[in-house]
Amino acid sequence: MPHHPIDVALPTHVEEALTTYLASRRASGEAMDPSFASAVDALSGFVLGGGKRIRPTYAWWGWRAAGGDPDGELAAEVLTAVSSLELIQACALIHDDLMDASSVRRGKPTVHIAFGARHREQGWLGSPERFGMSAAVLIGDIALAWADDMLFAAGLPAEVLRRMSEPWRDMRTEMLAGQYLDVLTQARGDSSADAALRIDRLKTAAYTVERPLHMGAAMAGGSPELIDGLRRFGADIGVAFQLRDDLLGVFGDPEVTGKPAGDDLAEGKRTLLVALGMQFGADILDITLGRPDLDLATVEEVRRQLVEVGAVDAVEERIEDLTKSALAALDDSPVAEPAAAKLADLAISSTKRTF
Repeated sequence: MPHHPIDVALPTHVEEALTTYLASRRASGEAMDPSFASAVDALSGFVLGGGKRIRPTYAWWGWRAAGGDPDGELAAEVLTAVSSLELIQACALIHDDLMDASSVRRGKPTVHIAFGARHREQGWLGSPERFGMSAAVLIGDIALAWADDMLFAAGLPAEVLRRMSEPWRDMRTEMLAGQYLDVLTQARGDSSADAALRIDRLKTAAYTVERPLHMGAAMAGGSPELIDGLRRFGADIGVAFQLRDDLLGVFGDPEVTGKPAGDDLAEGKRTLLVALGMQFGADILDITLGRPDLDLATVEEVRRQLVEVGAVDAVEERIEDLTKSALAALDDSPVAEPAAAKLADLAISSTKRTF
């Protein structure tokens, strides 16, 4: 079955919806105070300046999986609604960069670094670093608040909003719970595989794949059987997606990832890769994890040990197993075409990204 034009150009449609929405909010922000408009500009630049639109894509295909019609009267409203997920993502990334003290995102200064530099350039009073941190907290909060606003202003009927309110509510709480567990795990120095997988499940899988699919299917009135199958598929693919991202965080090319080489190691991320590396005897992790001054030679030695002890192969095997179980859940679910074929393709593309 050929895909509808919206299906084919979905990221472009999401981009247009976000551009329109953020422009309208900038106008109202400037009316409040011209200085606030600069904060809105920073958020708009962040949202529109990169990203693969993965979350709106899964939400759209969740809607299609439950029989959503791209030629139907609600298609435009659904498109706007799923696009709001990019603002949830912006909130998560801006705050995550702040908590991890990351200096680069998508090849550009992170929000807290950029606003600290602005403070310094203008010669304002107080600490540039503290100003940058404060601005990043507030801009992330704006993104989270506007995600709600964009969703509920999309024009969906009350019954549709009621159906999708549960996954929307749970998704946001799961994301924040996962973020907190990530911070807590690093503070405790918990390098167990169980802790890493628990964070992956809440911080990434739930709001990246599982809940967007749930949200989309709920908007179309999907059956409990369908929603259960999509959630099982989404939970496994979401964890596999994060495990691939963890590998990229250590082995990825900065030109591709937009982050410095070994950035996750410098930040002290307790990923499954790190947990297995420690378990299997990569002793260099004990003295390098969380060191902000890692040089490329040290990163290369960490990479060598992770490969040598078998941690990389073990993570690759886990990704493969999760992808297989996700595809099995998809096969067992009453997913309408062309969504079944598209979701199978997305499962592969989400987990097979290269270094």
